[in-house]
Amino acid sequence: MSTNPPDLRPDLARARLTPSPKRDGQPHIGMVSLGCPKALVDSERILTRLRAEGYGISPDYTGADAVIVNTCGFLDSAKAESLAAIGEALAENGRVIVTGCLGAEPEYITGAHPSVMAVTGPHQYEQVLDAVHAAVPPRPDPYIDLLPASGVSLTPRHYSYLKISEGCNHKCKFCIIPDMRGRLASRPAHAVLREAEKLVDNGVRELLVISQDTSAYGVDIRHAEERGHRAHITDLARDLGSLGAWVRLHYVYPYPHVRQLIPLMAEGLVLPYLDIPFQHAHPDVLRRMARPAAAAKTLDEIAAWRDVCPDITLRSTFIVGYPGETEAEFQTLLDWLDEAQLDRVGCFKYENVAGARSNDLPDHVPEEVKQERWDRFMEKAQTISVDKLAAKVGTFQDVLIDDIDEDGIATCRTKADAPEIDGNLFIDEGTDGLSVGDLVRVEVDEAGEYDLWGKLHA
Repeated sequence: MSTNPPDLRPDLARARLTPSPKRDGQPHIGMVSLGCPKALVDSERILTRLRAEGYGISPDYTGADAVIVNTCGFLDSAKAESLAAIGEALAENGRVIVTGCLGAEPEYITGAHPSVMAVTGPHQYEQVLDAVHAAVPPRPDPYIDLLPASGVSLTPRHYSYLKISEGCNHKCKFCIIPDMRGRLASRPAHAVLREAEKLVDNGVRELLVISQDTSAYGVDIRHAEERGHRAHITDLARDLGSLGAWVRLHYVYPYPHVRQLIPLMAEGLVLPYLDIPFQHAHPDVLRRMARPAAAAKTLDEIAAWRDVCPDITLRSTFIVGYPGETEAEFQTLLDWLDEAQLDRVGCFKYENVAGARSNDLPDHVPEEVKQERWDRFMEKAQTISVDKLAAKVGTFQDVLIDDIDEDGIATCRTKADAPEIDGNLFIDEGTDGLSVGDLVRVEVDEAGEYDLWGKLHA
C-alpha cells in the first residue's frame, strides 16, 4: 500500500502530552491522537473531561492504566496507520479503547484487533467516557478533583486549534467524511468567541480556525445571531480578529462570499492566509469528483484576492491519479498550477476508500502512473516554492517562535506558515533571552525549497 510522505500529509497531527502530577491510587489514561486537527480537538475534549473526573494523563504506555487511540479513517493508508497504532498500544499496554473516524467501522477494527476493550465513533464523547469508566473506574480526590478543569491541550501553549463546526454537506465522490461525521453542524458564534477569549487569556498567540468546511459556517443555523454575535464566517473572523491573536483560516472552500474575508486580511485583523482544498483544475475531473467545476473562475478569484491583499498566502491540496484522469487532464492541472502560483501545496495520490463512490468509477489509473504524476506535480510545486521564498530574502517578517533547541537555534513560523504542514523560518544566532511563543521581527537572509533563515531585527 502506497503512502504519501508524512511531511506532505496534512491529515497527520503530532499530539503532545504533558504528564500530570501523580497521586497515590490515581488512575492514569494515555492518548494516541491520529488524524487531522479536528480529531486533535476531540482528543483534547476527551482528556479535559477525564481530568475533571480525577484521571491523570500519561505521556507513555507504561504509566497508563488504559490507552485511548483516536483514529483516522479518511484514506486506506490512514486506516492502516490507525490499525498499526492500535496494535502498538495493545502490545505495549494491552488495555486499549478505540475512538475516532475509524470507529465508525467497529467490525473493521475488531476483525484486526479483537482484544480492544471498546470501540466508539467520531465525537462520541460520552461513549468514550463510559468505556474508560468501565475499564478503569475513576477515583477522584474530592479536594482537588471534580472541579471545572482548564482545557487539556495537545498543542504548544502558544497556539491552539479552534473548531467552529462539525460535519460537511458536500458529496465529493472520493470522500466519506459526511458518512462518518454527518452533515454540517455549526457551533453558536458566541460559544466559539467565548472559547477563543479563554484561549487568548491563557497565553495563546495564534488561533487556527478549523472545520470540515469553514466557509459554510453558520449555513445550517441560518447564520443565527445570538448574544451579539452572528454565525457567519466573515462576522466570526472579524470578531476573532479583535482578540489580538493571529487568526488563521483552514479548509475554506472558494465560495463567492470568501472575497469578503480578504479586506479583513488586508487590514491585519486576520492573517493573510487561506487554506483552500482545490483538489484539481480540469473541469471534467472536478465533475467526476462531484466538486464545483470552475477552475478558470477560480483563477479570476485568486487574482482579485491578490489585488486586495498582495501579501496573501494560498495553500491547497490536490489529488493526482483520480479515476479516469488522462494525461491531458493532468497537464491542465500543471498548467493551472503554473498560472495560480500557489504558495504552499500538498498532493495525494488517489486511493480507494471503503464506502466512497469513486471506487466504482471506470478507468482507474495504474499505480506507476500515479507515482510519475505525483513526482511531476511536486517538482512543479517545489519550483514555485523556491521562487516565492527567494523573493522574501531581504524582507522583514514577523515570526512566532515554536521551539528553541539546545544549540540556541529557534524554529519559527511567519504569517505564511501554519504549524505542521508548512515551512519554517530558522534563527541560528542571537536567540538568548527569547522564549517559545514570542513574536519577533526578523530580516530574511536565506531561502531554501520550503524554509527560510533570518536574523533578529534590532
